[in-house]
Amino acid sequence: MLQLSDLRAACNPLTQRFSSLWGRLDVAASEKRLQAIETEISRPGAWDKPEALTPVLQEKRRLEDEVGRLNRLKTCHDDMNEWLALATESEDPEALESLANQQKELTALLDETELVMLLSAEEDNQDAILEIHPGAGGTESQDWAEMLLRMYTRWAADHDYKVEEMDFLPGDEAGIKSVTLRISGPHAFGFLKSERGIHRLIRISPFDSSGRRHTSFASVDVIPDAGDDIELDIKEADLRVDIFRSSGPGGQSVNTTSSAVRITHIPTGISAQCQNEKSQHHNKETALRVLRARLYNMELEKRDAARQAQYAGKDAIAFGSQIRTYTLQPYRLVKDHRTGTEVGDVDAVLDGHIDAFQHDYLLYRHEQQR
Repeated sequence: MLQLSDLRAACNPLTQRFSSLWGRLDVAASEKRLQAIETEISRPGAWDKPEALTPVLQEKRRLEDEVGRLNRLKTCHDDMNEWLALATESEDPEALESLANQQKELTALLDETELVMLLSAEEDNQDAILEIHPGAGGTESQDWAEMLLRMYTRWAADHDYKVEEMDFLPGDEAGIKSVTLRISGPHAFGFLKSERGIHRLIRISPFDSSGRRHTSFASVDVIPDAGDDIELDIKEADLRVDIFRSSGPGGQSVNTTSSAVRITHIPTGISAQCQNEKSQHHNKETALRVLRARLYNMELEKRDAARQAQYAGKDAIAFGSQIRTYTLQPYRLVKDHRTGTEVGDVDAVLDGHIDAFQHDYLLYRHEQQR
């Protein structure tokens, strides 16, 4: 049964958190910038070159999300105080229940706002390009890579993010050999950068007739999508374009036409490939976009030595290099080895509920950089 004394006591720390946070926010400045953008895109001729408006529209989307969230935060805090006053007067059970619900909603909004405030790097608000590659182990690791693919697509769906499959190579028997996704939404890269590293799975293998326990590895790489508005000096002479036949399951035009494209940046050795589309032109465009993102990420890493060191073990998809372990046998637990965060509901995590890991990772990075 809800007690007024308990609810009143819970209001104090929430009000303190709100006051401390609100004092660091400038909603008026965000609203003013939104008005300026509306004026800019409403002027005559503004849409003559829609591609030039892409960064402005992305900023508009981000500011709308931000202002909307902050207005909800303020309203929720005010509503909590109103319900507290009403409950104090009457101690009506419905008022107590409404106060408890308001406290729960305010806590969630405070957590979300504090989390977004940790996303301060210039690239954090960009879309993300996410790649998954299985480690050694054949079908076992390829199946694990597909489980990770499902986890991230469900996470994206829960957050209303758009997922675009840029490249996909299926496994021989099950699972996937590699996949590249573009995940679009506010702070997509900022949230997903916590996933970059080696992920380990411990389970009873569904592919082992003896029912033995297996350990599988897969690597996840996440880079910010450079898009078309980032200036990168890429000379045509520095690019080598290789055309080859697509691989994968059979089907019309598959393995019969040379439509797959691999582009290599000769000075750095960085490459990207795409074989998803039947059109060689479309595959080349996609591969070039991924290549631009990788070159952009390389420039960011030069300015952030800590990140480079953090992911130096990326190629070692094996024991001792994992960032997170998902244990299904002999007990059930997901543990992040960087932050110490543990979650016992493994099914929920594999269904995309990875926000706790992202939140704690951002706090961990914030503390490291102080």
